[in-house]
Amino acid sequence: MSLLRQPLLLLARSGRIKRLVSTMPVSAGIVRSYVPGEDTSDAVHATADLVDEHLRVTLDYLGEDTLDSDQADATVQAYLDLLGALSARGLTRFAEVSVKLSAIGQAIPQQGHKIALENARTICRAARNAGTTVTLDMEDHATTDATLATLRELRKDFPETGAVLQAYLHRTEADCRALAYEGSRVRLCKGAYDEPAEVAFQSRLEVDKSYVRCLKVLLAGQGYPMIATHDPRMIRIASSLASRNGRAAGSYEFQMLFGIRPEEQRRLVAAGETVRVYVPYGTEWYGYLMRRLAERPQNLTFFVRSLVSKK
Repeated sequence: MSLLRQPLLLLARSGRIKRLVSTMPVSAGIVRSYVPGEDTSDAVHATADLVDEHLRVTLDYLGEDTLDSDQADATVQAYLDLLGALSARGLTRFAEVSVKLSAIGQAIPQQGHKIALENARTICRAARNAGTTVTLDMEDHATTDATLATLRELRKDFPETGAVLQAYLHRTEADCRALAYEGSRVRLCKGAYDEPAEVAFQSRLEVDKSYVRCLKVLLAGQGYPMIATHDPRMIRIASSLASRNGRAAGSYEFQMLFGIRPEEQRRLVAAGETVRVYVPYGTEWYGYLMRRLAERPQNLTFFVRSLVSKK
């Protein structure tokens, strides 16, 4: 089934397939299992439900590779609207936002870095005023240096800004060492993009080994690790490393995607762990959905059946 990963990631760019998928009952059900809705109200409602279960939340307004400044501005406004709505419901103690720099202008020719930085500052300021934080999502390897440069600039005024590192990249252990300082928040994930062997580990075993090495660095460091994994073995290893390093509850957290292993999310909370759920929403859900399908082959059977049965 792993052979299907690259074709699925290529399909993520197909508008025609997106239109087909979004009109079909079975696949529409798959969409809803990963994305609670397209509007701010859907995101806030999903957040409130999760908070009621003692979970924390990070929200991502879906979109990436923006090449138009008006579209970038619209994404910024969507985050401002979201933060206002969360604040009005008293949810910002438990919910933050995740932002892709490519969605707020990073890829715009010539001045993308400046546009994305200013837009990110606007979102960070609104988040601080609402009583919460921002985490900068990481994208494909070609943007890693630019994203970390923006992070450094933002942390001058907003040191609470979180970072994301992807364990499948060869460079990530060194990046973890550079970011494992007091006050630094770092989400460690395995990575969801199709990367070449020159920059990324290709086998699951090598990615897992890298993830553990990075966990060791972050949990031994002075920062706040955010352990993004659904892998039961990685969860056990992370818990063991946290205990070995004298980590108190609340000095790190686990993170999982909306709709994936909700029973495990509740189990960890019952065991006294902090668990944050990554909640994506918005109209640009298709690329996100296809990456999730590429990661979880067991969903492909239902997805393909729905395509074949379409009249």
